[in-house]
Amino acid sequence: MTVYRLQNFEPPMQAQAQAAAQAGFQLPPQIQQWVQAGASLLPPGLIPPGLLAGAAAPQPAPPDAPRFHNFRILEWQPVNDASVKNDILDAFGHGSNFTTAQNSCTYAELGFAIAQSSSPTPADILVSLSCQDVQSFNFAWPYQQTGIAPDTEKKFAQIAQKVFVGR
Repeated sequence: MTVYRLQNFEPPMQAQAQAAAQAGFQLPPQIQQWVQAGASLLPPGLIPPGLLAGAAAPQPAPPDAPRFHNFRILEWQPVNDASVKNDILDAFGHGSNFTTAQNSCTYAELGFAIAQSSSPTPADILVSLSCQDVQSFNFAWPYQQTGIAPDTEKKFAQIAQKVFVGR
């Protein structure tokens, strides 16, 4: 099991060059609201630099930056702690943790790659706290809902804190 901390928004290359030249890059207002709502649940240091108002402009990603389902990987950690593994499986393992999606966006802050006994390809899941939804790859999502319930959103924030801050 591996957890990825992802850059949830990346300006187009031309915009990146302009942002690097100008100190004042800002996200579109709707995205800024989503990011700030999701950011309030995350511990310090998990939001990419420059995404929140008043922060420094993001640095352009190198063209060969590693990616997880088209999102730039900022950091990744294998999960070796059994209690954290159980927290992750508990978060994804109950249909009651998910609700009808309210937003039609995905700006994933977290990615999960979970080994499958029935396949050599891991089950990959993108988690977008700013949009409160999940997206699955390499397996059939077992629930009808892909929206993240408020308590589940807090669980994911706690998991991120344990994996990336509490190591």
